[in-house]
Amino acid sequence: MPKFDQQITTLQDRLTLLKLRQARADARKLAMNTLRERKRNTRRKILIGELIMAKVKEGQMDSVQLHNWLDQGLAHSDDRALFDLSARNKL
Repeated sequence: MPKFDQQITTLQDRLTLLKLRQARADARKLAMNTLRERKRNTRRKILIGELIMAKVKEGQMDSVQLHNWLDQGLAHSDDRALFDLSARNKL
């Protein structure tokens, strides 16, 4: 019987190792998918911004309206500074 017990222990150890490898592979795959989607989302934002800036430049979109949207939507002082908006007063 000790021989079978040793084989079972060896197979259980191997199974544990394989499960660990599978978990690591799954984690890498998830991380890669998350990174890929984040890059796609960033690219979408860049393209939307470029389109809006072109429409403002061509006069097809009101620059005052865009300025108002930015003023209402941006809270962080670094973001506001990019568009020459004054810092918001903290309450």
